[in-house]
Amino acid sequence: MKLFITLLLVLSPFTDLDKIAKVNKAKKEAKEAYLANDFQLAHDKYAYLIDSLGINEEAVLLDYAHTLYNLNDTTNAVNSYQALSESSNKSMASIADQQLGQVMFDKKQYEPALEHYKNALRKNPSNQDARYNYELLKKILQKQEEENKDQENQDQESKDQKDQDKENKEQEQKDQEKKDQEQKDKEQEQKDKQEKQDQEQKDQEKKDGEKDEEQKKKEEQKDKEQKDGEKSEEKEKEKPKPTPSDKLKEMNISEEKAKMILEAMKNNEVQYIQQNRRKATKKKNSDKPDW
Repeated sequence: MKLFITLLLVLSPFTDLDKIAKVNKAKKEAKEAYLANDFQLAHDKYAYLIDSLGINEEAVLLDYAHTLYNLNDTTNAVNSYQALSESSNKSMASIADQQLGQVMFDKKQYEPALEHYKNALRKNPSNQDARYNYELLKKILQKQEEENKDQENQDQESKDQKDQDKENKEQEQKDQEKKDQEQKDKEQEQKDKQEKQDQEQKDQEKKDGEKDEEQKKKEEQKDKEQKDGEKSEEKEKEKPKPTPSDKLKEMNISEEKAKMILEAMKNNEVQYIQQNRRKATKKKNSDKPDW
């Protein structure tokens, strides 16, 4: 039993030396692979160091995180950087925050990236890479902000122009509608006026027609009466002239009575003439004036 313990004590230093040799070899090979951009080999070597050899050194963990980043294993790289950003080693924590900013920058998440660069400078103000990235990103954001403002102004101007164009178009449409309505009203007014004139003309023509008809009837009546008169005259002319006997018959006087009347009229006339002759033969009184 004592011999076994003695052998362990003797062999233990050789075992540690062997592990140290393996660790140093793996570190060297991982570093060489990383510098040669053989990131997959570097990844395998760092994974061997961490998982198989149990190496938990922050420098190894940081190089392993860099390898994950270059292999585009962003999720595991971010997890590794976040763990290292809590390190008590401010320089190590600053680099981890700087790399987290780079991951965000690659994703074009500029605001989170700027915050990580700022944290890196807080933890280590001498981190020149973090400072350069911070200043560069700040300028990019300022330029982007200015471009956004310019774009907003352009968009606003475009919107204002569109609104103005829309307003002008609406006004033009209203003016056109008003003009069309006025034209329509004017046409309707002219139509109503024309219809009224046509109706008045029809009424006048009707009245004129009625007058013409009435005049025609009057003329026809006059012509008829004239014709009737002419016919009557012709009939009268055609009738035989009445004899004295016919006239006496019309007067219901007999010829004998008529002769007696004529005889009496002659006697009266003779007497009247004789009386006038006697008056003319009497002498005038010279003592009396003629009047």
